[in-house]
Amino acid sequence: MAPSQIDFWFTMGSTHSYLSVSRLSDVERSTGISFHWRPFHLLIILQEMKHVPFADKPAKLTYMWRDIERRAAMYGFPANLPAPYPAKQSIVANLIATVGMREGWGPEFVRAAYRRWFTLKQETGAEPNVSGSLRDIGQDPERVLTLAEAETTKAALEAETSAARDLGIFGSPTFVVDRELFWGDDRLNDAISWCRSGRVQYG
Repeated sequence: MAPSQIDFWFTMGSTHSYLSVSRLSDVERSTGISFHWRPFHLLIILQEMKHVPFADKPAKLTYMWRDIERRAAMYGFPANLPAPYPAKQSIVANLIATVGMREGWGPEFVRAAYRRWFTLKQETGAEPNVSGSLRDIGQDPERVLTLAEAETTKAALEAETSAARDLGIFGSPTFVVDRELFWGDDRLNDAISWCRSGRVQYG
C-alpha cells in the first residue's frame, strides 16, 4: 500500500523553506496527503560537512533572494526581500517549533515566524519575531520559552537532528517518503508523485 504521509524536514534558518511552509496546508487539502512536520537543526550537519551555504558567495546570495522572490510571486506569497540572513538564533526558533509540534500548534508558529521574517524583516529566532509570532497564534511567550529551554526539548531537537543525519539529509526543506529524499521546495511535486505511485511521473 502506498504511504499517505510525507515527512517534511525543515530548519527555521532556511530561506527556501518559506515557500514550503506557506503552502503545505493548501497542498494537503488539494492532494489528500498529510505532512509530518519535523524541525531539526541543520546548521550542525552543515558544520560537520564544513559547508555553510552562501558564506562569502555574494553572487549565489543575490541569486537565492531573486529565486525566492520569483517563486513567492508565483505562489502569491508576500516577500519583502532581502530578509535578515543568516539567522543567527535559528536554534531558538527550532526549539520553539519542537515544543509546538509536541503541543499541536507547531505549524502555526512556523508560518507566523516566517511571515514576520519575510515580510517585516524580523529575524527568525530573535526578538521581536519570537514573542510576536507566539502571540500571533495565541501562545504565551514566557511559558513557551521556558519549555523551549528545557533539557527535554533540547534532547528532542538533537534526536531529530540525528535522525535527519542518519537519513542523509543535508538541506532544508527536504521531503522524505519511505527513506526516499527530495530536497528543495521545487521537489515537492516529485515527493507527492513518489508517495502516490512509488516513482516520479511527468505532469
